[in-house]
Amino acid sequence: MRLVTRFLSRAVGVLVLVAIPCLFPGQARGISPRGAEEAEMRRLTSNIHWLGHDSFRIDGDGIVIYVDPYRLKEGPKADLILITHDHMDHASPEDVARIRKADTVIVTVATAAAKLSGEIRIVKPGDELTVKGVAIKAVPAYNVNKFRSPGVPFHPQAAGYVGYIVTVQGVAIYHAGDSDLIPEMKDLHPDVALLPVSGTYVMTAEEAAEAAAAIGPKVAVPMHVGEGIGSLSDARRFKEKASVPVVILSIEK
Repeated sequence: MRLVTRFLSRAVGVLVLVAIPCLFPGQARGISPRGAEEAEMRRLTSNIHWLGHDSFRIDGDGIVIYVDPYRLKEGPKADLILITHDHMDHASPEDVARIRKADTVIVTVATAAAKLSGEIRIVKPGDELTVKGVAIKAVPAYNVNKFRSPGVPFHPQAAGYVGYIVTVQGVAIYHAGDSDLIPEMKDLHPDVALLPVSGTYVMTAEEAAEAAAAIGPKVAVPMHVGEGIGSLSDARRFKEKASVPVVILSIEK
């Protein structure tokens, strides 16, 4: 009986030792939880290039996507251009012309489309479409407490301005456009959220931190700073206050 007990004891001990690395695979490879989180953040944002203000280039599998191209210098030509609204620092015909090629598709709202030419798909909040294999959802973007004059918001809900969720290489990326914290954000659940943080026309850093908590992305990236509106200190303040992981990208030119 004693021999059986000793054998069982040793067998259980071996099972426990084998199970521990399975429960903590990252630690078994010498990767701390913090290191694993940082590696995941890098993976999710590795193909996202911040071009200043709220302009981005997203590189997919053989496809180049721009969002709100503005004050661009050099860069690859676009397969797909997404424009959130008609304000000049978002719908810039000069910048669109700089990156357009013969088969570039532009997705935007009707008021911005009126300023542009080429192959254009007009959307409104709630629309979903697929262009060149990229799934796109247009979502609402508007102000609730930023006004150009009493009762007149910079970005009225009635204007039908949008943000976008695009899925690239299996990662859902949300570009909020020019928006405050709005109720519709809580239903989005993207992997990456690109959020304006500068205040005045869009969310402040504190409001963006609330938005990030409501959205719950795996990683948030601050934007709408660095081109004369807001500063990188707003981005840093957002990172300090956010309850989700934050990556502050470097502006590429």
